[in-house]
Order: sequence, then structure tokens, then C-alpha cells
Amino acid sequence: MKQPGSRKVTGVILISISAACFGTLAIFGHYAYADGMDTFTTLFLRFGFAALLMGALLAWRREPLPRGKTLLQLIGMGALGYVGQSFAYLTATKYASPGLVALLLYLYPTFVAILSAIFLKEHISRLKILALLLALTGTALTVDPRGGELPGVLMAISAATIYSVYILVGTNVMRQVTVVQSSTVIFTAAGAVFGMLTFSSGPHFPASSFGWAAVAAIVLIATVIPVVTFLAGLERIGPTNAAMLSTLEPVVTVLMAALLLGETLRLVTLIGGLLILTSVFLLTRGEFQPPASAHSPEPDLALQSTPVPPQESENP
Repeated sequence: MKQPGSRKVTGVILISISAACFGTLAIFGHYAYADGMDTFTTLFLRFGFAALLMGALLAWRREPLPRGKTLLQLIGMGALGYVGQSFAYLTATKYASPGLVALLLYLYPTFVAILSAIFLKEHISRLKILALLLALTGTALTVDPRGGELPGVLMAISAATIYSVYILVGTNVMRQVTVVQSSTVIFTAAGAVFGMLTFSSGPHFPASSFGWAAVAAIVLIATVIPVVTFLAGLERIGPTNAAMLSTLEPVVTVLMAALLLGETLRLVTLIGGLLILTSVFLLTRGEFQPPASAHSPEPDLALQSTPVPPQESENP
């Protein structure tokens, strides 16, 4: 059996991989849109193919589908959590700048910390509060927020709230199922809803092999890998730590946009990224410090290693 310290190290690595992979979604989405796809079709193919892959893995591992209350909660995480967050995020971008929407979305680590303290009785240390403030400031500098109308602000905050609840619900659900079981149901539920939305509005499938390659990258790199690693990491380090480490995502997106799309890297953006990395360093350093007393009791793993999710900012 792994020691608590080892589990935490593994959890941090998994969440960092998840954030890095989620950070590629906007880039691959840009390529998909350039090939003539729309948002609903992209999300339908994203979750539909991801569900097929995870369903095949579930069958190969001979794991049963979850049942009863657990199954309903997982369906809700996909059909309500992912879909609701995506809808709120997309609607917000119509009334506010992408930078402002992204910043408001990244209020979710703060919401998760508050909700975890209230409902999961998780202790929020001063170091975590400092790391949280640094991450939020770094995000503000990285995404370059500008003005927006009130409906856009409210919808962006709604997206952050929905994702926060998604993470809290997933924290409890992941105690009952494996990562493969949970991912299969979540992807299937989200894919079914986006499928109905796609065919009701008219699908816009890729027009070339380039577009299909973008879809494949979205499915594998920006969906299956990050969702699975997020769920597995969340089980090891808990919802607040997982949400805070996920602020690495906009750093990856900005760097990839500069590298692949030719966007300009400004000094203020680099400073914001440095603040986010500093917050991650403080968080991990605080988590892995040895106990003050060698005779202190064994830590409560039910609190420190709580299992999500779809896990993502789910940036469509």
C-alpha cells in the first residue's frame, strides 16, 4: 500500500498532466473551427468518441457499469455538469471578452475551497489562501481581462459555480467507482446531450482529414487523458488542491498559442504565468512538509485523499 506522501506526489503529477492536456483544448478547437465545425458538433464528437474509447476499455477490463444512485450521479455530472458549464461558458463569451470570461471561470478554485470547507470540513490553511490569491492574480494577468456586459459576467460566474459543484459531487462519487467506470458514464451522458443539440441545429462535420485529425487530438489529448488523470489525481489530493493545481491550464494555453498560432507573448502574461507557478510551488511545498511532531497521529486520508472531476475547465 502506498504511503500518504507517495499518494500526494502521484496526485500532483496526475493533476498537472490533466491541466497541461486541458490547456490544449482551445488550440485544437481553433483548428477544428477553421475546418468548418461548430461548437455543438465539436463537443458531440469529443464526448462521443471518448465514450466509445472508455467503453471499450471498460469491456476489456470486464468492469461492470455503476448502478443505482452512483450511476445517476455520474449521469448528472455529464449531462448537467459538463453540458451546463459549457453552455454557460459559451453564452458568456457572447457578452464579455474571452479574457474576462476565462478569469471569472477560474474563480472555481476559490468556490471549491469554500464549498470543501463547508461540506467536506476540509481545513484551508493560510498557505493555501496565499497560493489561491497568487493563482487568481496570475490568471488575471495571463488572460488579459477586459470589460463585459452584466449577462456575460453572470453566466461566467455560473460556469465556475457549476464546475465547482461538479468537482464536489465527483469527490464523493469517486469513492464508489473506478476512473474507467466514471469516465465512461460521464462521457456517454455528455455525448448524448450534445448529440441531440447537434442534430437539432444541424451538424457541421469536419471537411477534411485535417479537421478529423483535430477531432482525434481533442478526444485523446484534450479529453480522455486529462479527465482520467484529473479523476485519479483528485482521489489522491482532494478537491481544493486539485482545483488550484488546475490553474496551470491557462499557462499552457497561452504558451501553445504563442508557439503554434503566432500570438504575442507579453511581459504581463509571463509575470502572470510566474505567479501561477509560484502558487503551485507553495501549495505542493506546504502539502509535502513533514508533520511537526513525530508522534502526531496518522492523517485522515478520507479528507486528504478525497477523490473529480470532469474533473476541465471545461472550455469548449
